[in-house]
Amino acid sequence: MNTNEFDFKGIKISGFLMIFVHFLVLAGMVGMIIMANMVEKPDMFIVILILLFVLLCITPVGFMTNEPNNARVMIFFGKYRGTLKENGFFWVNPFYVKKKITLRARNMDIAPIKVNDKSGNPVMIGMVLVWKVIDTCKAVFDIDTSSLISEQAKQVAAARMGELMKAFEKFVNVQSDVALREVAGHYAYDDNELQHAETTLRSGGELVNSHLERELNERLKMAGIEVVEARINYLAYAPEIAAVMLRRQQAAAIIAAREKIVEGAVIMVQMALNKLSQEQIVELDEDKKAAMVSNLLVVLCADEAAHPVINTGTLHQ
Repeated sequence: MNTNEFDFKGIKISGFLMIFVHFLVLAGMVGMIIMANMVEKPDMFIVILILLFVLLCITPVGFMTNEPNNARVMIFFGKYRGTLKENGFFWVNPFYVKKKITLRARNMDIAPIKVNDKSGNPVMIGMVLVWKVIDTCKAVFDIDTSSLISEQAKQVAAARMGELMKAFEKFVNVQSDVALREVAGHYAYDDNELQHAETTLRSGGELVNSHLERELNERLKMAGIEVVEARINYLAYAPEIAAVMLRRQQAAAIIAAREKIVEGAVIMVQMALNKLSQEQIVELDEDKKAAMVSNLLVVLCADEAAHPVINTGTLHQ
């Protein structure tokens, strides 16, 4: 069977024209009844009346409307006959099965799931995606939606499209979980454990989202579904290691801050020594310079404010 979508080439007539024909058939039935009462042998008129009655009962089944961004998958006795995407009010062969599918974009918020990142750390990750059906033939015939539709909904014809799209949502949801686990396993949560600067889930941004979109499109291509956009909207360590990782991040932040403080203190000490030497304010030997450097570093790098001690003696006492 052809699993590629193509346009419906069958006969379709304006629905308004067929309504006019429908009333003509009704008027013809009234005329046949009158003629049958006027002749002695009305057998022929009765046969025609029965045919017109059957036609009157069958023709309403062929009416259908197609709204913008909706499509009708046309099936004739089990064979795919094309997809009708033209908008309007039409009448087609009553024996066609006309499955209605929306082509509009749909949002889906994937709840956070627990996965292991590249370093093996358990993390909670969730995403939001925008998807739509682009190949109605594959969507209807290449995936089994019968197990995803509730038994009650199968018996309600009016809810067919809604339940069919919900079945597609469940299919997308399952594949999204798998794709999310696959992509998360390629990246570490952050760069704490990495020897070199690499893309991480926290810093990856567009690169990680692009990877996620490609992975989803590869998995959903078989169902005729395209992911327009996929973005990670929730990212956190799993509860069992969140407290430990928070302390680790705090320690890393403290170390980085200390490095900046020491770097700045060394620069300030160097500036102080150079300034004293240039202005010839005081001459210091190597021992005094070492003591001064030590005192300045203690003052500049200390967590608490320094408490100055006034020396009332000489320079050497």
